[in-house]
Amino acid sequence: MHDLVIRRGTVVDGSGAPARAADIAIDDDRIAEVVDRDDGGSAGPGRREIDATDLLVTPGWVDVHTHYDAQATWDPYLTPSGFHGVTTVVMGNCGVGFAPVAPDRRDWLIGLMEGVEDIPGAAMADGIEWEWEDFEGYLDALDRRRYVCDVGAQIPHGALRTYVMGERGAANEPATADDIARMAAMVESGLRAGALGFSTSRTPIHKSVDGELVPGTTAGTDEILGIGEAIRRVGHGVFEYSPDHVKVGDEFGWMRDLAALTGQPVSFNLNQPDTDPDYWQTSLRLLEEAASDGLPVVAQVAGRAIGILFAFELTLHPFLFKPAWGEMAFLEPAEKQARFQDPAWRQRFLDEEPIALGGDFARFVTTTWERMFPFQGDSSYEPGYEDSVAGIAEATGRRPEEVAYDHLARDGGTGMLYFPLFNYAYGDLELTRQLQLHPQTRMGLSDGGAHCGAVCDGGMPTFMLSYWARDRTQGSGTMPLEHVVHRQTRQTAEMYGLLDRGLLAPGMRADVNVIDHATLGVHAPEIVHDLPSGARRLLQRAHGYRHTICAGEVTVTDDQFTGELPGRLLRGPRSSA
Repeated sequence: MHDLVIRRGTVVDGSGAPARAADIAIDDDRIAEVVDRDDGGSAGPGRREIDATDLLVTPGWVDVHTHYDAQATWDPYLTPSGFHGVTTVVMGNCGVGFAPVAPDRRDWLIGLMEGVEDIPGAAMADGIEWEWEDFEGYLDALDRRRYVCDVGAQIPHGALRTYVMGERGAANEPATADDIARMAAMVESGLRAGALGFSTSRTPIHKSVDGELVPGTTAGTDEILGIGEAIRRVGHGVFEYSPDHVKVGDEFGWMRDLAALTGQPVSFNLNQPDTDPDYWQTSLRLLEEAASDGLPVVAQVAGRAIGILFAFELTLHPFLFKPAWGEMAFLEPAEKQARFQDPAWRQRFLDEEPIALGGDFARFVTTTWERMFPFQGDSSYEPGYEDSVAGIAEATGRRPEEVAYDHLARDGGTGMLYFPLFNYAYGDLELTRQLQLHPQTRMGLSDGGAHCGAVCDGGMPTFMLSYWARDRTQGSGTMPLEHVVHRQTRQTAEMYGLLDRGLLAPGMRADVNVIDHATLGVHAPEIVHDLPSGARRLLQRAHGYRHTICAGEVTVTDDQFTGELPGRLLRGPRSSA
């Protein structure tokens, strides 16, 4: 008798093959058999059975771009990913993390993570129990914990460089040959202890709360290839990095050299900025040339625009620099709500000139009315001009400021505006569709656990199935369901050498989602204060997950956690056997 049988489901197995009617039988943490029902077969009995009639059965999602490096030390449910059918997360992306760390650099690393990933520093200071100094000790600390899904970690360049070089590393001074040799030795040791890869950042956007670039941003090719030597010696390890989006061509030479040296994937984040909206074509051409030469260079792309949410209680909103907001920002919620409804205060917000605009980026995001959209939930991620603050103002004879303020101030000041920052220069998601269909890209950039006060994309795996595989009517429409499932299961698992998952087949890891695809969707983001120290974050829940199963244990039933925590630290790649 099997431990668990999922019967009569529509199985999309993660390989990209067509959906089929099948039973899935599970013993312990493995899939025992997959029995096609079209020819009259059925699995043997189970101690527990799930009737999946009219339901979709897929592998659990493998999300390779998250930032749970701090949260994993206090939150076993790794929300929001835990809400969204994710059974494996990979963290330590973009060169930021918390190991290795000298004791006198702990607060500095918190400031680095806060600046780059917008995770409240107070929450990290209150929540992290520093049980380690080296990266191996960090892995040991994670290994002592239990989770709702499996957790993989990468070695962050920012922490490593500062640990090895001290202030010289933090200040992005050039590394000496001895520095590089020491960093490489520590990378080799970390990979052998179980790290899945190494990450760095080379974008000027990523800065600490004090405005310092992430250590490694300007690292020389000798440093990068020196770390590559460590990856080559170990024989595994993805090299992930966040580039300056319009300078990928300038960096592609060392990416090719690194991929040739290590034989392992080199992955960079591919986003479309407004400053050079057609540059993605250069990136794709270079990717295709690398693939034709047998070099494993790929680009991570998001499933929707990289967008900012504005609200009076979040990091950004269009009235941030008005004197009226300066007087209100630290009031108690009840007093704020009263002032939002006061016509005199409304007029001040509309009429006052900003005290300062905080630089070009702040000016762009707080004054570009045609890129601000009243946010309503999962139907709001591909809006047109007519849906924008500028478009509504034009249609109703109001000032854009009035439209924005009235939406933000509604319901006691809880309204939100959506600002698609990257991948929306053409005004729709056709580019995203093209990138998601390209063979040299990989699904990524959900940033689960990060950008707590501005971005809420941890629910992207759910959005992929609800919007891209079912709902989209604009442009070229949807993508095949089988492709969407493959993108965030087997394909992402293979990228990190996790060959035991992402596929519903005998002998594979029993990570499974049972989904009511007809009703699946993401909730509107909400502002909650559930981080350590009571710090706030954006949280987006899901509906439609009838069951999520990790390592054979049911962790979610009807969108609620069951309390089971079968997830463990992943130490290195996994074979399929």
